[in-house]
Amino acid sequence: MSEKTYNVLVLCTGNSARSILGEVLFNALGKGRFKAYSAGSKPAGRVNPGALEWLQANGYGTEGLRSKSWDEFAAPGAPEFDFVFTVCDNAAGEVCPVWYGAPVTAHWGIPDPAHVEGDEARRAAFRKAAGQLTRRIQLFMALPIEKLDAMSLKEKLDEIGRTRD
Repeated sequence: MSEKTYNVLVLCTGNSARSILGEVLFNALGKGRFKAYSAGSKPAGRVNPGALEWLQANGYGTEGLRSKSWDEFAAPGAPEFDFVFTVCDNAAGEVCPVWYGAPVTAHWGIPDPAHVEGDEARRAAFRKAAGQLTRRIQLFMALPIEKLDAMSLKEKLDEIGRTRD
């Protein structure tokens, strides 16, 4: 087993809900094997209260979470990423900055829970989004990353992104 820590960037347009959940879940589930960050092409400027509510209700820390621009991670001195995941269809279709480190990229589209109307329906949507992300992250973390070449790894990540939970 490799001692390498993999840097992961989770992208969404607003960086307020799905990508924030992805950042926290990667860091928690990765147990030090992954260091995750999140960002958006047009950051909302705040973390969605529904995301914070779900994270806190499920025992995840929320201190230091913030909505960030992806420009922050394309600048000199930014971490080199091994993997970049888009979790919303808008971000997947946008022209991304050049990421240092030539990361493997994949699209893991998740419906946006922030746009669901009604408190209970929104809570259910956040539960579903977090569940989908958790399952995909677990499938990813079960891969023999060190043994796969970049093309095979990309195929596996794309396959995970098509997983219906």
